[in-house]
Amino acid sequence: MNGADTAWVSMATALVLLMTLPGLALFYGGLVRARNVLSIFMQCFALAAVMSLLWLLAGYSIAFGEANGLWGGLSKFMLLGVDASTLKGTLPEVLFFAFQMTFAIITPALIIGAFVERVNFAWVMVFSALWMLLVYAPVTHWIWGGGFMADGGIWGETGTRDFAGGIVVHETAALAALLLAVMIGPRKNRHTPPHNPGMVAIGAGLLWVGWFGFNGGSELAADGTAAMAITATHLSAAAASFSWMMWERIKFGRASLVGIVTGSIAGLASVTPASGYVSPWQAVVIGLIAGALCQEAVILIRERLKLDDSLDVFAVHGVGGIFGTIMVAVFGATTFTAQLGALAIVGLYTLLLTYVLAKGVALVFPMRVDKESETNGLDLATHGERAYDLNS
Repeated sequence: MNGADTAWVSMATALVLLMTLPGLALFYGGLVRARNVLSIFMQCFALAAVMSLLWLLAGYSIAFGEANGLWGGLSKFMLLGVDASTLKGTLPEVLFFAFQMTFAIITPALIIGAFVERVNFAWVMVFSALWMLLVYAPVTHWIWGGGFMADGGIWGETGTRDFAGGIVVHETAALAALLLAVMIGPRKNRHTPPHNPGMVAIGAGLLWVGWFGFNGGSELAADGTAAMAITATHLSAAAASFSWMMWERIKFGRASLVGIVTGSIAGLASVTPASGYVSPWQAVVIGLIAGALCQEAVILIRERLKLDDSLDVFAVHGVGGIFGTIMVAVFGATTFTAQLGALAIVGLYTLLLTYVLAKGVALVFPMRVDKESETNGLDLATHGERAYDLNS
């Protein structure tokens, strides 16, 4: 065990959890109407609890067991055989488990942005539980757990490079989000503006800070690569914020707060798969392109395709993560075959399993709430609470 590595990854674990609680909760919560903000908070907190327990039960074993190249197996069920002295590289394995657990929390939580203000809470929880175990955990094994896309696998000596989750996190969550947005259908009033842009900005700021643990912690060591990943992460976010702001100004004549913070998330998502492999200037290039690219993707999906991916999960996380994954090959860290092949295989698997799971769970729990609940808001209809008491 290395003390410095252990200390850094412990901090990174806390930072990644911060991204969901409260970062993503505030970011998503501010974007919806006031009558639905508590439903976002509830979904984020409930997913954090349920995914943690499932990660202990079987998720970690499926992802990081050693059964075969497709499936990790259940040899690490409930962390049996793992104690404080068991190591994973230079880290206590229980810390590696905890760090990866925070990724298993935020990935299903990202998906909820596609169907806010109209989805049944029970359906969300059951679907997300099955999706994490049957989509996220196997894909994690394929790329990070020594599976068939890793070095020495189907792509040859140099396998797929995904430093912190451009494929494992962002592609899987975003494709699932886009498909579910189509399956569930649009909101009754999909053009309502965010109820609290200030809350959105606070959430985005927490996500930006937490992303240092997301990307820098993925090195699993306190070394120069971790430091470079943190620097690349920040510079890409800064560059994308700037390019989103300028592109918005050119196209619409003004730059908005919600726009610039969405740009920062686009830069963060785009640099995620490349953060440990690129230099600072390369990270700036990624961010500058990502800001304009993801903004155009938002316009395409919202205005031209008329899809209600409510909080732009695919346009920002999906387009950004896929773009960053390709840029890993552009900058020479691996081959285009390894990157494009992984994107295709993971994409098809994610879409197929997401569809099957969504339809299967809908046989027991309806995907969408009734019209009255949607009109009154999910806070009161589903959870019996209000975010704001205007009479107090």
